[in-house]
Amino acid sequence: MKPLFSPRPRRLAGVFRHPRVGIASRSLAAILGGYALAATTSSCLALALPMDRAQAVLTGMLVAIVVCACAALWAFAVRTALRAWIGIALPALLMGVGTTWLGPAA
Repeated sequence: MKPLFSPRPRRLAGVFRHPRVGIASRSLAAILGGYALAATTSSCLALALPMDRAQAVLTGMLVAIVVCACAALWAFAVRTALRAWIGIALPALLMGVGTTWLGPAA
């Protein structure tokens, strides 16, 4: 007996299985998500580090370069594109919340 509702529509399942869509999605995750993660990491560290403001900003920017590179590696290292997006978007969201919580230093 055929189930009434399938878990995934067949048309969409075929589109998402196409390798080009997966590569495009991972590329966007690496580029856009990596940039967002690096920007939020830089601002969060600039506010959180207990040192001179200039040193904290410089340290945050240097760490953000490494984070952006790691995000690009992560996007292509995980099994699915959805995991790539989640693995980049969740830390970016947490860093954004941390930046908002710390607020601008007076």
